[in-house]
Amino acid sequence: MPILRPALLACCALLLPVPPAFAGAPVVTAPEGQQAGTLTLERVYASPGLNGPSPRGVKLSPDGRWLTVLRNRPDDRERYDLWGFDRKSGQWTMLVDSRKLSSGRELSEAEKMQRERMRVGDLKGIISYDWNADGKSLLVPLDGDLLLVGLDGAARRLDGVSADARDAALSPKGGYVSFVAERRFWVGAVAGGKPVAISPDEASATVHWGEAEFVAQEEMARFKGAWWAPDDSRVALERFDEAKVGVVTRAAIGAAGTRTFEQRYPAAGTANAEVSLWVMKPDGSERVRVDLGSDPDIYLARVDWAPDGRTLYVQRQNRAQTRLDLLAVDPVTGAAQVLLSETARDKSWVNLSDAYRFLKDGSLIWWSERDGFGRLYHYPKGRFAAADARLLTPGPGVVTALVGVDQARHRLFYTSTGDDPLEQQVYALDWTRPGAPQRLTEPGWVNAASMDKAGQNLLVTRSAQAQPPQVYLIKADGSGERVWVEQNAVTGDHPYAPYLKAHRAPTFGTVKAADGTELHWRMITPVMEPGKRYPVFFSHYGGPHVQVVNRAWTGALAQAIVAKGYIYFEIDNRGSANRGVAFESPIWRAMGSVEVADQKAGLDYLKGLPFVDPAKVAIYGWSYGGYMTLKMLEADPGAYAAGIAGAPVTKWELYDTHYTERYMGDPREVPEAYARSGTIADAARISDPLLLIHGMADDNVVFDNSTAMIAKLQAEGVPFEMMLYPGYTHRVTGPKIGPHVWNTIFAFLERHGVTPPR
Repeated sequence: MPILRPALLACCALLLPVPPAFAGAPVVTAPEGQQAGTLTLERVYASPGLNGPSPRGVKLSPDGRWLTVLRNRPDDRERYDLWGFDRKSGQWTMLVDSRKLSSGRELSEAEKMQRERMRVGDLKGIISYDWNADGKSLLVPLDGDLLLVGLDGAARRLDGVSADARDAALSPKGGYVSFVAERRFWVGAVAGGKPVAISPDEASATVHWGEAEFVAQEEMARFKGAWWAPDDSRVALERFDEAKVGVVTRAAIGAAGTRTFEQRYPAAGTANAEVSLWVMKPDGSERVRVDLGSDPDIYLARVDWAPDGRTLYVQRQNRAQTRLDLLAVDPVTGAAQVLLSETARDKSWVNLSDAYRFLKDGSLIWWSERDGFGRLYHYPKGRFAAADARLLTPGPGVVTALVGVDQARHRLFYTSTGDDPLEQQVYALDWTRPGAPQRLTEPGWVNAASMDKAGQNLLVTRSAQAQPPQVYLIKADGSGERVWVEQNAVTGDHPYAPYLKAHRAPTFGTVKAADGTELHWRMITPVMEPGKRYPVFFSHYGGPHVQVVNRAWTGALAQAIVAKGYIYFEIDNRGSANRGVAFESPIWRAMGSVEVADQKAGLDYLKGLPFVDPAKVAIYGWSYGGYMTLKMLEADPGAYAAGIAGAPVTKWELYDTHYTERYMGDPREVPEAYARSGTIADAARISDPLLLIHGMADDNVVFDNSTAMIAKLQAEGVPFEMMLYPGYTHRVTGPKIGPHVWNTIFAFLERHGVTPPR
């Protein structure tokens, strides 16, 4: 259950002129026979996507001449090609046509599973690329091949690359290309020649070099296991051994048969992979092991090089996730010392973050929740005691990301909820001069941002309730005009334009939890007639590290549900993100408790509204939300009209170590906490109609979770319905399958009388 992060902006200090309107792609009309303005579930999942163009991977070339972006096709919303805008000629060019240059080779199982963990498993074509340091070429992975692409579109396939090649990257100075294949780390010269494996040839099939282990990818938002020094002189490599990790037989049940995979899955309370870190030269020589301490059962959380390449910084987290140490490592000897440590509050944990930066002057910008809220601090060079840390971002709100740093002007840029807990704005401040930060974005929007390495240009992605995501560039100093990368205005032939007139704006409010904490909710209502009462589609997630209620674009699906005559409602319970440690920590060793009670507070509020039919409140959730559906039905039988549980966790012992033990502890030490938080024991309490949905090839919340619940419900004689999707993983979506899922849900609600008034 990783955190999504915006794409990074490549290094450049120049601002582009306004690119002309993007052209060259085919125009796709709405499905034949569809009446304009009638938003259907089928249209929600059809191409072109109703969000409009959805650019990914926006980058600037090192010399600033080119703006490059991955654009999806109007006739195939999931396929991405590489486009470039030449600021000198003012022309867009398709640099790589993913259809023409694709080998058509099927991705390896390892690549498929890695994409699942990155939440891009449904995408096709090009999903990533790198600019070479010389600004004259790009490295483009495509369907198992590695292409070196020139600015004229000429592409050269690199020789000697295995079909299993993953995690391809160019070294910072552009001298080498590297990738992972066959459990080893390979390096080749960009100028030519076949790559060679520089990591040892291990006899055991459980040993991997240069890769991130499962929990790092799935739960730590760390997707790589190799880190090049800034001068190409060395590379740090993770080595992990899964020999002690338990094997689960994952049955990928498909329409044409079943394939089984022996998957190493570190379930809560079982062994993790043994992880070590090594540093070596690009040819594999002078290999040294980094001293990560005497405790082998730790997490390798983050790895970074100092700007001068003389120090390797490592963040080490204990298994209980109550302590995080920042180590300074000598890359020549592997010797390490602890610079600073973060410790958890009582009955809480330490959250990981990417909001930190090692500066050229030896000082450090660091994110911490030590005062109960996510803040940025500045440590001077060589002084890392807690008393040396200077707070840069006192409240209100929390810092959600460190966007970039302009070291020459001592300015840092970050996103925060400082002005409104339902918005994220971009701010700038001078860390040498304490004072109020400068807000760079507009109220009423939810913003994410990234910057070039020099901190000169700010790439902002924003959305609002009636505006799908937009992307623009501005100068970091506020001068000059906004440069649209994708204005995405909902006018003219924009895919959502026919539905904008019927778009229903949400309302926001709060209710109080049992302890008096304010809980934020969002509601979207259909056009209602006086005196009539309407059913509620009560959507929830409920889990940590997610904030559902905000002022961002909610997407067309919610509008399609409202168009059917349902009230759409969401509430953020205690345990969810961006409200501070005290708001998040009540789920410590108690998942499925306060979240359920807080969602019930939302139900009680709804039932008191004169336009809500109190007998027709249906609940829906996926993943943690599916788990919540089951816990809510078990906690308050008869309270809900119906419940839909998609891909639910049913036993936390079946989920992975890093996520589960962070909140629940080790089941070998606190089995009673797991017993209380599970759903199987109380399955017989479910009396409201239940629809269970699961993809039968799910490698995240494995299908065993649902089969355990199915067996228990059947053994207890509890009636329920289910819809299973052969071959689908944790994401059950697509042009045909998406509508099938949602038509199944609404057919279920109709059968049980959860329907709008006539």
